[in-house]
Amino acid sequence: MKITIIAGARPNFMKIAPLARAIKAEQAQGKDIQYRLVYTGSRQDASLDSTLFEDLGMDAPDVYLNVEATDFFERLAGILVSFAHDLDAHPTDLVMVVDDMTPTMACSIVAKKKGIKVAHLVAGIRSFDMNMPKEVNRMITDGLSDYFFTAGMNSNRNLNQTGTEQAHVYFVGNLLIDTLRYNRQRFVRPDMPADITDGAYLLFTLNRRAVVDEPETLENLLETLLRETDLPIMAPLHTYVADKIRSLHLDLSRLHLLPPQPYLQFGYLEAHAAGIITDSGNVAEEATFLGIPCITLHDYVEHPETVNQGTNVAVGLDMKELAEALRVLRRGEWKTGSLPERWDGRTAERILQILEEIKF
Repeated sequence: MKITIIAGARPNFMKIAPLARAIKAEQAQGKDIQYRLVYTGSRQDASLDSTLFEDLGMDAPDVYLNVEATDFFERLAGILVSFAHDLDAHPTDLVMVVDDMTPTMACSIVAKKKGIKVAHLVAGIRSFDMNMPKEVNRMITDGLSDYFFTAGMNSNRNLNQTGTEQAHVYFVGNLLIDTLRYNRQRFVRPDMPADITDGAYLLFTLNRRAVVDEPETLENLLETLLRETDLPIMAPLHTYVADKIRSLHLDLSRLHLLPPQPYLQFGYLEAHAAGIITDSGNVAEEATFLGIPCITLHDYVEHPETVNQGTNVAVGLDMKELAEALRVLRRGEWKTGSLPERWDGRTAERILQILEEIKF
């Protein structure tokens, strides 16, 4: 069996890594299975830090398509053409795509046009808001896919409501948790002030342009955060976000702006935080596994399990709700979460077992 796996951005690798390791384990047992990893970006992508693949315990991509356009249509067109040529040169039995990014959708289109089966990892996610670009990507990708691997029963229900043939929908669990379990004992304390002790700081991450590019919204968010906690706040942020924060001229003595962290260092910050404030779905999922209180700055969560069962609460950009959540955290009254079903670190094994049973 030949599998081509697509990565379109750094977060995809966290979900691909356990599959790559599981395939190598199968090969070591003499199984006839091969994979080829295609990254649609470039080798010089600044988000791919030098230690990423070593930290994740996986090989670097076999090929880089070098599509770096920021305009959506130029990027889509570039991936369509480049990946079509790559498939011509490297035939495969299955194209495996991850999540809901533009490369996910684009490579699904190419594979389907060439008569190649498509498997969608983390399928069935829905916001039911067609104004969200990722929702369009999800709908198209799921509409083209032949096999659907989901992280929760909510995703199965979403696929059922859209008429997807349920025989090809597989509830396998969360690949992100596979990676977290594999690396948990390997976390490394990052370079941060020595007087900040484990369990006595908050972790803050922010990426959403809707917040970062609105000075009033960003200022209200930071003022609420700094007012409602007396703990130091570790903030590993991209340069443009940190610059926007500095431009507000607030008292940032308790907000420690750090550069983006390598995987193992960021994992340490998550695992040892008293609480996390984030707009990242991946971070909320990891917080649920780690049992760390998490406040999500979004009304929508990709995996409702993090709220219904886990340690996550979604407050959107409602500063009153954020303030109340921070007070609950400060009082030590945060809810006790539980681990969602099949978030057990064996998702990649289940996926490979299913693919072997399908027998391409």
